[in-house]
Amino acid sequence: MSSLLTSSVAVYTGTFDPIHRGHLDIIERGSRIFDHLVIGVGINPDKSPFFEMEERVELIRQVITPFANVRVEGFTGLAVAFVRRIGARVMLRGLRSASDLESEFTMSLMNLNLDPEIETVFLMAKEPYSHLSSTLLRQIARFGGSLERFLPPLIAEALERRVRERGLLHGT
Repeated sequence: MSSLLTSSVAVYTGTFDPIHRGHLDIIERGSRIFDHLVIGVGINPDKSPFFEMEERVELIRQVITPFANVRVEGFTGLAVAFVRRIGARVMLRGLRSASDLESEFTMSLMNLNLDPEIETVFLMAKEPYSHLSSTLLRQIARFGGSLERFLPPLIAEALERRVRERGLLHGT
């Protein structure tokens, strides 16, 4: 059995493509629960990202400045290996819906099998954010919809710029 740590460290992993107000709510709440929170920006081989990992890391760095105990790092490979490398024993995850619960439950069981010393802690999304997903926000951006309620201004501008740069704007 591991000894108790003098400070608690958690890692919140995801693709964050882009990071939205729901993610930031989990980050804010996690920063109050844990002494240190590391945002792990990963790669999902089943997704084609709008932003490269380095861009996502930099955008997140700019919007997490209010949280002194939060930092961000990019990683490749398994999330549990990243958590272990950081020296943490807790993965923080957000839950939006029952469908999230099913997939997150399966993932947390697999992570426990991969590394039984790493626990997963879930925070329920607050109601205003329970419908948000980066995928939906990218779709809204492609059709020229308003993003200000869902994304910090810096992120909304970056997403709108990326849509224009790639010629992906529809219906305007």
